[in-house]
Amino acid sequence: MKAVVFDMDGVLFDTERICMESWIAVAEEDGLPDMEKIFPLCIGGNANDSRRIVLDAYGQDFDYEAFRKKASDKFWKNIGENGLPMMTGVREILEWLKEEQWIVGLASSTKRSSVLDHLERAGISGYFQAVVTGDMVEHSKPLPDIYLITCRHLGIEPCEAYAIEDSPNGIRSAYAAGMCPLMVPDMLQPDEEIRHLSYRIFQDLPEVLEFLKWGDSLV
Repeated sequence: MKAVVFDMDGVLFDTERICMESWIAVAEEDGLPDMEKIFPLCIGGNANDSRRIVLDAYGQDFDYEAFRKKASDKFWKNIGENGLPMMTGVREILEWLKEEQWIVGLASSTKRSSVLDHLERAGISGYFQAVVTGDMVEHSKPLPDIYLITCRHLGIEPCEAYAIEDSPNGIRSAYAAGMCPLMVPDMLQPDEEIRHLSYRIFQDLPEVLEFLKWGDSLV
């Protein structure tokens, strides 16, 4: 293996939780039921995928754009007041990969402007040789497109790369692309299908780092 491709939300930053809280808060204000069940279906997908899921739930005439605008305002207000929460071990694993001259990419279903904002805020944008985002594909995870494009930008074959993911849709996407999926569960725990698709499942990024250093000798 010569490359590692990271997902962003739920892997590098604890932003999925903030996003969920924002969606649920707007849903409660607008009297929309079951958002706590609908939001998890959107994890790992891009804006097009989320729109389809929400419209299927609330009807094709639902004003999705207005809903997303209000939820986005709450999300960025939270980030502005409380800062961008980074997952444990992010800087350590990125620095080690840099020192060991691994090829490193990012494949996030989030739109590019938000991804670049997060990376700049955290001061980690320089660690990635390629950044591919959700607005660069029609449909993101669980389809493999975003990972295939990332590998192409990195100049590698998918089979030469680990993909670090937190969500079932992300694991499905990486597996379908022909990569080696490593899961660090965040909000959604793996079921039997995802355990089968994942090469390894870890508690956090420090565990992933130890695996990258020592490989299957840790098993």
